[in-house]
Amino acid sequence: MDYKTIIHSFIDTIVTKPEEVDIEIKEEERDVTISIYADNENVSRLIGKHGVIANALREAINIAGKEDNKFVHLHFEDKAKKNEVAAEAK
Repeated sequence: MDYKTIIHSFIDTIVTKPEEVDIEIKEEERDVTISIYADNENVSRLIGKHGVIANALREAINIAGKEDNKFVHLHFEDKAKKNEVAAEAK
């Protein structure tokens, strides 16, 4: 299953700069963890008020995951924090 394409089809209309959104996918036996990295403003857009948008995205991507008998975990992260961690690792 191409989770990146599915995620992009949902989020590209929500975020202001879809080309700056990074998506990392880690697949395990029964679980898939998807981390979406964007700037702080776009993370806020993706989560929405009271998490409404995030919950809707989780619901939709879990339906796609059921086709592969996998549970999908969706995380939203600030891209600046990802870059800081990468810089510290060097």
